[in-house]
Amino acid sequence: MTDTLTRIETPDYAAIKTKQQAAWTAGDYSAVGVTLQIVAENLCEEMKLHAGQDVLDVAAGNGACSLAAAHRMCNVTSTDYVEELLERGEARAKAEGLAMTIQKAYAEDLPFAKDTYDAVVSTFGAMFAPDQQTVANELLRVCKPGGKVGMANWTPDSFIGRLFKVIGSHVTGPKGLNPPSRWGSNDGLGELFAGAASVSANRRIFNFLHHSPEQWVESWRVIYGPLHKAFAQLDAEGQDTFAADLVALINEMNLARDGTMFVPSAYLEVIVTK
Repeated sequence: MTDTLTRIETPDYAAIKTKQQAAWTAGDYSAVGVTLQIVAENLCEEMKLHAGQDVLDVAAGNGACSLAAAHRMCNVTSTDYVEELLERGEARAKAEGLAMTIQKAYAEDLPFAKDTYDAVVSTFGAMFAPDQQTVANELLRVCKPGGKVGMANWTPDSFIGRLFKVIGSHVTGPKGLNPPSRWGSNDGLGELFAGAASVSANRRIFNFLHHSPEQWVESWRVIYGPLHKAFAQLDAEGQDTFAADLVALINEMNLARDGTMFVPSAYLEVIVTK
Protein backbone atom coordinates (compact mmCIF):
# COMPACT_ATOMS: atom_id res chain seq x y z
CA MET A 1 0.00 0.00 0.00
CA THR A 2 1.38 3.39 -0.99
CA ASP A 3 0.57 6.55 0.89
CA THR A 4 -0.20 9.55 -1.27
CA LEU A 5 1.27 12.77 0.05
CA THR A 6 -0.29 16.08 -0.91
CA ARG A 7 2.18 18.91 -1.14
CA ILE A 8 0.81 22.27 -0.01
CA GLU A 9 2.82 24.85 -1.91
CA THR A 10 3.56 28.22 -0.38
CA PRO A 11 2.26 31.03 -2.58
CA ASP A 12 4.88 33.11 -4.36
CA TYR A 13 4.20 36.21 -2.27
CA ALA A 14 6.83 38.30 -4.05
CA ALA A 15 5.32 37.65 -7.47
CA ILE A 16 1.79 38.20 -6.18
CA LYS A 17 2.81 41.45 -4.51
CA THR A 18 4.38 42.69 -7.75
CA LYS A 19 1.14 42.05 -9.63
CA GLN A 20 -0.91 43.67 -6.89
CA GLN A 21 1.33 46.70 -6.91
CA ALA A 22 0.77 47.06 -10.65
CA ALA A 23 -2.99 46.79 -10.08
CA TRP A 24 -3.10 49.46 -7.38
CA THR A 25 -0.85 51.70 -9.49
CA ALA A 26 -3.28 51.40 -12.39
CA GLY A 27 -6.25 53.71 -12.50
CA ASP A 28 -6.46 56.53 -9.95
CA TYR A 29 -7.08 55.18 -6.46
CA SER A 30 -6.75 58.68 -5.03
CA ALA A 31 -10.19 59.42 -6.51
CA VAL A 32 -11.52 56.53 -4.41
CA GLY A 33 -9.48 57.30 -1.30
CA VAL A 34 -10.82 60.82 -0.80
CA THR A 35 -14.36 59.45 -0.47
CA LEU A 36 -13.30 57.32 2.51
CA GLN A 37 -12.22 60.21 4.72
CA ILE A 38 -15.17 59.77 7.08
CA VAL A 39 -14.06 56.20 7.85
CA ALA A 40 -10.59 57.42 8.81
CA GLU A 41 -11.95 60.23 10.98
CA ASN A 42 -14.27 57.84 12.82
CA LEU A 43 -11.44 55.35 13.41
CA CYS A 44 -9.14 58.01 14.86
CA GLU A 45 -11.96 59.22 17.11
CA GLU A 46 -12.60 55.69 18.35
CA MET A 47 -8.87 55.22 19.02
CA LYS A 48 -8.80 58.55 20.89
CA LEU A 49 -5.70 59.71 19.05
CA HIS A 50 -4.37 63.00 20.38
CA ALA A 51 -1.63 65.59 20.07
CA GLY A 52 1.95 64.41 20.30
CA GLN A 53 1.35 60.72 19.61
CA ASP A 54 3.53 58.98 17.03
CA VAL A 55 1.27 57.36 14.42
CA LEU A 56 2.14 55.08 11.51
CA ASP A 57 -0.30 54.68 8.62
CA VAL A 58 0.30 51.41 6.73
CA ALA A 59 -0.86 50.97 3.12
CA ALA A 60 -2.05 54.55 3.43
CA GLY A 61 -2.96 55.15 -0.21
CA ASN A 62 -3.42 58.89 -0.61
CA GLY A 63 -3.52 59.41 3.11
CA ALA A 64 -7.08 59.44 4.45
CA CYS A 65 -6.10 58.07 7.85
CA SER A 66 -2.78 59.93 7.81
CA LEU A 67 -4.69 63.21 7.47
CA ALA A 68 -7.20 62.19 10.14
CA ALA A 69 -4.35 61.58 12.58
CA ALA A 70 -2.67 64.84 11.55
CA HIS A 71 -5.95 66.65 12.19
CA ARG A 72 -5.50 65.47 15.80
CA MET A 73 -1.96 66.91 15.91
CA CYS A 74 -0.22 63.55 15.89
CA ASN A 75 3.26 63.00 14.47
CA VAL A 76 2.33 61.04 11.35
CA THR A 77 4.36 58.78 9.07
CA SER A 78 2.36 57.78 5.99
CA THR A 79 3.54 54.68 4.12
CA ASP A 80 2.52 52.81 0.98
CA TYR A 81 4.23 50.89 -1.81
CA VAL A 82 2.72 53.17 -4.49
CA GLU A 83 4.76 56.35 -4.39
CA GLU A 84 2.33 58.31 -6.57
CA LEU A 85 -0.38 57.82 -3.95
CA LEU A 86 1.94 58.96 -1.16
CA GLU A 87 2.67 62.11 -3.12
CA ARG A 88 -1.07 62.76 -3.46
CA GLY A 89 -1.43 62.37 0.29
CA GLU A 90 1.47 64.74 0.89
CA ALA A 91 -0.17 67.31 -1.39
CA ARG A 92 -3.43 67.00 0.55
CA ALA A 93 -1.56 67.57 3.82
CA LYS A 94 0.20 70.64 2.45
CA ALA A 95 -3.11 72.05 1.18
CA GLU A 96 -4.49 71.77 4.72
CA GLY A 97 -1.32 73.07 6.36
CA LEU A 98 -0.64 69.75 8.08
CA ALA A 99 2.71 68.17 8.87
CA MET A 100 3.25 64.63 7.59
CA THR A 101 6.20 62.40 6.70
CA ILE A 102 5.83 60.04 3.74
CA GLN A 103 7.91 56.93 3.15
CA LYS A 104 7.65 54.06 0.69
CA ALA A 105 7.21 50.80 2.60
CA TYR A 106 5.71 47.34 2.25
CA ALA A 107 3.21 46.21 4.86
CA GLU A 108 4.99 42.85 5.16
CA ASP A 109 8.38 44.45 5.84
CA LEU A 110 8.02 47.76 7.67
CA PRO A 111 11.39 49.57 7.91
CA PHE A 112 10.89 50.70 11.49
CA ALA A 113 12.20 49.48 14.83
CA LYS A 114 10.20 47.41 17.25
CA ASP A 115 8.00 49.32 19.72
CA THR A 116 8.25 52.64 17.84
CA TYR A 117 4.67 53.93 17.45
CA ASP A 118 1.90 54.79 19.89
CA ALA A 119 -0.63 53.81 17.21
CA VAL A 120 -0.55 51.98 13.90
CA VAL A 121 -3.48 52.46 11.53
CA SER A 122 -4.70 51.14 8.19
CA THR A 123 -8.02 51.81 6.45
CA PHE A 124 -8.84 49.32 3.69
CA GLY A 125 -5.13 48.98 2.92
CA ALA A 126 -3.13 46.37 4.80
CA MET A 127 -6.02 43.91 4.42
CA PHE A 128 -5.15 43.49 0.73
CA ALA A 129 -1.53 42.39 1.26
CA PRO A 130 -1.08 38.72 0.31
CA ASP A 131 0.97 37.46 3.29
CA GLN A 132 -1.63 38.20 5.95
CA GLN A 133 0.03 36.76 9.03
CA THR A 134 3.31 38.51 8.33
CA VAL A 135 1.43 41.80 7.95
CA ALA A 136 -0.40 41.32 11.26
CA ASN A 137 2.90 40.50 12.95
CA GLU A 138 4.49 43.64 11.52
CA LEU A 139 1.64 45.89 12.63
CA LEU A 140 2.06 44.65 16.19
CA ARG A 141 5.87 44.63 16.08
CA VAL A 142 6.24 48.37 15.39
CA CYS A 143 3.53 49.30 17.92
CA LYS A 144 4.59 50.16 21.47
CA PRO A 145 3.51 47.87 24.32
CA GLY A 146 0.07 49.05 25.39
CA GLY A 147 -0.32 50.87 22.09
CA LYS A 148 -3.10 50.27 19.57
CA VAL A 149 -3.46 48.99 16.03
CA GLY A 150 -6.54 50.45 14.37
CA MET A 151 -8.00 49.16 11.12
CA ALA A 152 -11.04 49.44 8.89
CA ASN A 153 -11.59 46.18 6.96
CA TRP A 154 -14.38 45.20 4.56
CA THR A 155 -16.46 42.23 5.73
CA PRO A 156 -17.06 39.14 3.55
CA ASP A 157 -20.71 40.10 3.03
CA SER A 158 -19.99 43.75 2.27
CA PHE A 159 -20.40 45.34 -1.14
CA ILE A 160 -16.63 45.31 -1.65
CA GLY A 161 -16.34 41.76 -0.34
CA ARG A 162 -18.93 40.62 -2.86
CA LEU A 163 -17.38 42.81 -5.56
CA PHE A 164 -14.18 40.81 -5.34
CA LYS A 165 -16.16 37.59 -5.62
CA VAL A 166 -17.65 38.87 -8.88
CA ILE A 167 -14.16 39.78 -10.09
CA GLY A 168 -12.98 36.28 -9.20
CA SER A 169 -15.79 34.74 -11.24
CA HIS A 170 -14.48 36.46 -14.38
CA VAL A 171 -10.69 36.49 -14.00
CA THR A 172 -8.33 34.06 -12.30
CA GLY A 173 -6.59 35.37 -9.22
CA PRO A 174 -3.58 34.03 -7.31
CA LYS A 175 -4.09 30.63 -5.71
CA GLY A 176 -3.43 29.61 -2.14
CA LEU A 177 -4.33 32.94 -0.53
CA ASN A 178 -6.88 33.72 2.14
CA PRO A 179 -9.39 36.32 0.92
CA PRO A 180 -8.75 39.92 2.02
CA SER A 181 -12.14 39.86 3.75
CA ARG A 182 -10.67 37.50 6.35
CA TRP A 183 -9.56 40.73 8.04
CA GLY A 184 -13.23 41.68 8.22
CA SER A 185 -14.32 38.66 10.26
CA ASN A 186 -14.00 38.12 14.00
CA ASP A 187 -12.57 34.63 13.51
CA GLY A 188 -9.96 35.92 11.07
CA LEU A 189 -8.93 38.73 13.36
CA GLY A 190 -8.64 36.32 16.27
CA GLU A 191 -6.28 34.16 14.26
CA LEU A 192 -4.20 37.02 12.87
CA PHE A 193 -3.80 38.83 16.21
CA ALA A 194 -3.65 35.80 18.48
CA GLY A 195 -0.73 37.31 20.39
CA ALA A 196 -2.40 40.64 21.15
CA ALA A 197 -3.63 41.72 24.57
CA SER A 198 -7.11 42.38 23.19
CA VAL A 199 -9.02 42.64 19.93
CA SER A 200 -12.31 44.50 19.52
CA ALA A 201 -14.33 44.97 16.34
CA ASN A 202 -17.45 47.02 15.69
CA ARG A 203 -19.50 46.61 12.53
CA ARG A 204 -19.97 49.91 10.73
CA ILE A 205 -21.33 51.03 7.35
CA PHE A 206 -19.86 53.10 4.54
CA ASN A 207 -22.28 54.17 1.81
CA PHE A 208 -21.23 54.03 -1.82
CA LEU A 209 -22.99 56.82 -3.72
CA HIS A 210 -23.14 57.59 -7.43
CA HIS A 211 -25.42 58.98 -10.11
CA SER A 212 -26.41 55.47 -11.24
CA PRO A 213 -25.15 51.87 -11.03
CA GLU A 214 -24.06 51.99 -14.66
CA GLN A 215 -22.09 55.21 -14.16
CA TRP A 216 -20.44 53.77 -11.06
CA VAL A 217 -19.17 50.84 -13.11
CA GLU A 218 -17.95 53.11 -15.91
CA SER A 219 -16.14 55.32 -13.39
CA TRP A 220 -14.65 52.61 -11.21
CA ARG A 221 -13.41 50.49 -14.10
CA VAL A 222 -11.10 53.43 -14.79
CA ILE A 223 -10.09 54.60 -11.31
CA TYR A 224 -10.12 51.40 -9.23
CA GLY A 225 -7.01 49.36 -9.97
CA PRO A 226 -8.38 45.83 -9.40
CA LEU A 227 -11.39 46.53 -11.64
CA HIS A 228 -9.22 48.28 -14.22
CA LYS A 229 -6.91 45.27 -14.46
CA ALA A 230 -9.80 42.78 -14.52
CA PHE A 231 -11.52 44.52 -17.42
CA ALA A 232 -8.19 44.65 -19.29
CA GLN A 233 -7.92 40.85 -19.17
CA LEU A 234 -11.28 40.32 -20.91
CA ASP A 235 -12.36 40.62 -24.53
CA ALA A 236 -15.21 42.91 -25.54
CA GLU A 237 -17.90 40.30 -24.91
CA GLY A 238 -16.38 39.35 -21.58
CA GLN A 239 -16.22 42.99 -20.53
CA ASP A 240 -19.91 43.46 -21.33
CA THR A 241 -20.84 40.39 -19.27
CA PHE A 242 -18.60 41.50 -16.42
CA ALA A 243 -20.12 44.99 -16.40
CA ALA A 244 -23.63 43.52 -16.41
CA ASP A 245 -22.79 41.33 -13.41
CA LEU A 246 -21.42 44.34 -11.54
CA VAL A 247 -24.58 46.33 -12.25
CA ALA A 248 -26.65 43.35 -11.09
CA LEU A 249 -24.74 43.25 -7.79
CA ILE A 250 -25.32 46.97 -7.25
CA ASN A 251 -29.01 46.67 -8.08
CA GLU A 252 -29.35 43.82 -5.57
CA MET A 253 -27.85 45.93 -2.77
CA ASN A 254 -29.07 49.35 -3.85
CA LEU A 255 -31.31 51.26 -1.44
CA ALA A 256 -32.00 54.10 -3.88
CA ARG A 257 -35.29 54.04 -5.76
CA ASP A 258 -34.72 57.07 -7.99
CA GLY A 259 -32.18 55.59 -10.42
CA THR A 260 -29.14 56.68 -8.38
CA MET A 261 -26.82 54.45 -6.38
CA PHE A 262 -26.92 54.22 -2.58
CA VAL A 263 -25.20 50.98 -1.57
CA PRO A 264 -24.24 50.36 2.07
CA SER A 265 -21.06 48.38 2.57
CA ALA A 266 -20.26 46.87 5.96
CA TYR A 267 -16.80 47.01 7.47
CA LEU A 268 -15.24 46.19 10.81
CA GLU A 269 -13.71 49.02 12.78
CA VAL A 270 -10.93 47.14 14.56
CA ILE A 271 -8.86 48.14 17.56
CA VAL A 272 -6.09 45.81 18.70
CA THR A 273 -4.18 46.49 21.92
CA LYS A 274 -0.63 45.21 22.06
